[in-house]
Amino acid sequence: MQVHDYTWIFAVSMIAAFGDAFGIGANDVANSFATSVSSGSLSLAQACVIACFTEFLGAVLLGAGTSETIKGGIISVALFVDIPETFMLAMTCAIIGSACWVIFATHMEWPVSSTHSIVGAIIGVGIAGFGGNAVDWSWGGVSKIIASWFISPIIAGCVSAVIYLSVKYTVLRREDSFKWGLRSVPVYFFITTVIEAFYIIYKGAPGTDAAKMSTGTIVGISFAVGTFFAFFAWFFVCNWLKRRIKGHEDLKWYHVFISPFLSKRPTLQQADPELHAPTTTGAVPPQIGEDGNPISEVATTASDSKGAVTEKELAFVQEIPEPKNDFKSKMVSIKDRAIGLALHGVRKDVRNLDNEHLKKVHAAAELYEDDAEYMFSFLQVLTACMASFAHGSNDVSNAVGPVAAVFGVWQTAAVDVGGKVPVPVWILVYGGVAIDLGLATMGYKIMRTMGNNITYFSPSRGFSAELATALTVLTCSKLGLPVSTTHCITGATAAIGLCNGNLSAVNWKMLSWCFASWVITLPCAGLVAGLLFSFAAYAPALVK
Repeated sequence: MQVHDYTWIFAVSMIAAFGDAFGIGANDVANSFATSVSSGSLSLAQACVIACFTEFLGAVLLGAGTSETIKGGIISVALFVDIPETFMLAMTCAIIGSACWVIFATHMEWPVSSTHSIVGAIIGVGIAGFGGNAVDWSWGGVSKIIASWFISPIIAGCVSAVIYLSVKYTVLRREDSFKWGLRSVPVYFFITTVIEAFYIIYKGAPGTDAAKMSTGTIVGISFAVGTFFAFFAWFFVCNWLKRRIKGHEDLKWYHVFISPFLSKRPTLQQADPELHAPTTTGAVPPQIGEDGNPISEVATTASDSKGAVTEKELAFVQEIPEPKNDFKSKMVSIKDRAIGLALHGVRKDVRNLDNEHLKKVHAAAELYEDDAEYMFSFLQVLTACMASFAHGSNDVSNAVGPVAAVFGVWQTAAVDVGGKVPVPVWILVYGGVAIDLGLATMGYKIMRTMGNNITYFSPSRGFSAELATALTVLTCSKLGLPVSTTHCITGATAAIGLCNGNLSAVNWKMLSWCFASWVITLPCAGLVAGLLFSFAAYAPALVK
């Protein structure tokens, strides 16, 4: 093989990698934001907008390390030294197999692990090409990854239980929970930002020497960052919360940054009397039509008269001219359809609050004061961003790791036995964009499956689950262990449900399906990739 031979394989791998990253965004991204949307802290549209930045930045800034691990730790690449073009083909088939399974599972609204998918696909092509000896089954390869599937949900569950129980007994169950919540907000801001800053610096962004700093220096910088945000929370956020919740002032989210210097604002009722007007006994609220507008008195009277329509009303209706079928109206219609198609993925209801079976699960959860829970919405948004950032840094490897290997062989015509070829930043950017597109178009499917489906989520519960997930994923990502965000958030969610002290607070049927999906993903993705590789590698060739 010569340099830049088999360019078509590299091109196909790039297309397949985009599809795989698209599926990761559509399936796994729900693990980062499903809890925020389920608890009502964020709308689906807001979650998608925020995730587009956090997922992308996580993939670009911290995605390189795990990419190297997943491409070099599963197949014994030494077997491909003499046939680098076959290695390119094997990685391409693995990406295609993983992408097909993840996108299919997303379409079926099955929450699967993209990490499972790519691992299974690589194992499949390895066995198809050289048998079981091609796969590194030792602790340094597959065994460590398989162990992480069981260890990571347990660790995330334990961490989330500790965090949630501390919130439960220090804030939510106190007599004046709002007062204790105000006191705890700066503390949790400090903890969250210290963890985030530590792992961003400790892992190190590509092109910087951040990872070469001593541990003491990194800890010092992280504590400085956490202290800054703790003071920000105490001086700005707590002031905003107190005025908004207790004073009922008409404050928007952006007023957080100027709340201590802002003069007294009108109350919510004064700002919008119709929306916040108290209900008066005997008052008849206006009837709302299907279009969202109030029904006129004439229409109401006609309805009350058993559908009778007067001649005067009929004549009035007949005088309304029909809309002209001109070019302008057609263009408006096309524009509306295009906007509706582009935004269909962010206009879905994913909270599952009207499901009869889930109502029983939700009823078993302990409820707390609304004002105290509302304060944790800020923290939950922060931890959701952190969890999404961690997801982008860890799971982008599932798509760009194999394609980086293909690119390395295409560029050098040789296989790096050590599996430590640097991952170009442009490949990380490519994967980050695809993840964002998958989230915006199909992410609602898995959010709807996961949202409030395992247990009832409130902002305090979502905050605890997301912080525990981010902590677990970031730690394992730094260790080079490509754990699944799906496993971590599922374990954290189940543990928080059990913290209610009632087994009925957990949807065990949904939890069982999650575990089952982890098991079937490995063989399904491996079968698709292995068959595809066999079809390509062992097909009859034309001989001149």
